[in-house]
Amino acid sequence: MKENRIYLIHIRDCLQRIKSYTATGKDGFYEQTMIQDAVMRNLEVMCESIRLLPDEWKASEPNTPWHRIVGFRNRLAHEYLGIDLEVIWDIVENYLPGLETAIEKIAERFWQV
Repeated sequence: MKENRIYLIHIRDCLQRIKSYTATGKDGFYEQTMIQDAVMRNLEVMCESIRLLPDEWKASEPNTPWHRIVGFRNRLAHEYLGIDLEVIWDIVENYLPGLETAIEKIAERFWQV
């Protein structure tokens, strides 16, 4: 079970890094390819860690689209050149806050497991 906590740590770290990288806002994200690359890489790592979380943990947050998150990781990893930056920004702005909330709830429930 210790490795499951490591996945939570990776997810939290990635969420914090993405927040930090995108603190300059949408314009900074679109203007700096290094930020784009860093955000996409952290999304990929985060999604892979989510894939590895126990199903029981994910089931405790049924309103989170876990299957879509894992599917998006596959797109990031295998269709890198076809990724639309608008989609990435939309995820950062509109989906990561809810995901962060779900991950924090999972951590509260299962951290001691």
